[in-house]
Amino acid sequence: MLLVVDNGSIYTQNLIDFLNEQKILFEKFSPYEIEIKSLEKFNSFILSGRRKNEKKINQINSLIIKHSIQNNKKLLGICYGAEILSLTLGGTIRKLETSQKGNAEISIQSKNVLINEKIKVFESHGFEISKLPDSLISIANSKNCKYEIIQYAGKLIFGTQFHPEMTADGKNLIHKFCSL
Repeated sequence: MLLVVDNGSIYTQNLIDFLNEQKILFEKFSPYEIEIKSLEKFNSFILSGRRKNEKKINQINSLIIKHSIQNNKKLLGICYGAEILSLTLGGTIRKLETSQKGNAEISIQSKNVLINEKIKVFESHGFEISKLPDSLISIANSKNCKYEIIQYAGKLIFGTQFHPEMTADGKNLIHKFCSL
C-alpha cells in the first residue's frame, strides 16, 4: 500500500487524480494526521510538494524518509519532498533569486529505473538542492537545475525537483515508480 503525504502543494490533487485513474491503491494523509507507528503498513511513500515551511511538517517527512531507508521501502519525494530528502541526509538547499516556474527538459546523467531518455517536466519551486549528501546521487539534470532527479544509492528512494504530476512524461515516471 502506498502512502501519499500531502504537504499542502497546490498540485497534490493532480497526483491524486492520476493515482485514481491508474487504479493504484493508496491512502492520503497530511503530516499532522500521520501516526509514525502506522508507517509499517505501507510499502511505499510519495511526499508531495508544499506551500509553506513548517517545522512539524519537516520533522514528520524526515521520519518517513528515515523509516523508508531503514526498512528498505520505496519513496518518491516531489519538489519539497526531494529537498527534505537531501536535508534529512545532510545536504543543503538554497532560496532562488527568482522562482522556477514553467516547462523544462530533463537529461539523464546516469542509468536508473525511472527514466531512460529526455523528458519534459513542469517546474514550480523557489528553493533547490544546492549540495547533495554522499548517500544521494544525481541521476538527471536540466539547464536550470543540477539535481532534477536524485536517488539514494542502491535503494528505490528518489526525489524530483520538478512536479511529475503535471506532465505526461512526469506521470510516466510516477507510474514506473509505483510499478517497481
